[in-house]
Amino acid sequence: MTEQDKVGRYCFLAEPFHCDFSDRLFMGHLGNHMLNAADFHSNERGFGMHYLNTIHKTWVISRLAIEMEEMPPAYTKMAIETWVENAARFFTNRNFMVCDADTGRIFGYGRSVWAMIDTDSRQPADLFAINNGRIADYVVADKLCPIEKSGRVKMSPAAEHIRTIHTYYNDVDINGHINSIKYIEHVLDLWPIAWYHSHRLRRFEVAYVAEAHGGDQLAFYREEAGDGEYNIRINKATPEGEVEVCRCKVLFCS
Repeated sequence: MTEQDKVGRYCFLAEPFHCDFSDRLFMGHLGNHMLNAADFHSNERGFGMHYLNTIHKTWVISRLAIEMEEMPPAYTKMAIETWVENAARFFTNRNFMVCDADTGRIFGYGRSVWAMIDTDSRQPADLFAINNGRIADYVVADKLCPIEKSGRVKMSPAAEHIRTIHTYYNDVDINGHINSIKYIEHVLDLWPIAWYHSHRLRRFEVAYVAEAHGGDQLAFYREEAGDGEYNIRINKATPEGEVEVCRCKVLFCS
């Protein structure tokens, strides 16, 4: 099997109504395209959601890092390449490359970590028990992904509470919990529009800790970690108090 067989390449359009005031694709929509590419790739190779759902299994994303030199302008035909960098019993690393489908100019890269869970017990499932471990046949360990892996996001008790929001129908995904990309969109709304007139989003990291569901209240805490660098903690309200659901690191450049 060649590397070309192992790497998926999928085309998307930077639709104008998926772009912000700068005529560039929203990070949230780019994240959705990446997750769609991951879904297409895994389904085509026998370890995707179409098959997993028949055996009461599903993929859940654990970490996602997206780093962009430039966001695609409106009407750009994008190509997203995706491949499995490695696979262990309970986790797999999947990478992405985003480029102009016509010119090949690279816009940026992504890294992600995924787990497979049993949809009845919500417990981790063995990746190598699926289709005789077929995922291992598609590992591409030496393909370049030049961005750093996600690191641990450290937060102090002094982090500022910015806002609390309610979650609704449009926040919930096919797995019945808050959509992974919705967290990105809600975090980026913590800064006013004026901020984005003078700052460009360069890198976004998110580490998912626990599930939240439609109707949950989410509290957002923010802490500046450096020049243009911010750490975010998102908690959900429970009768026993707040429970952390994810942490994010956001890096802006001027």
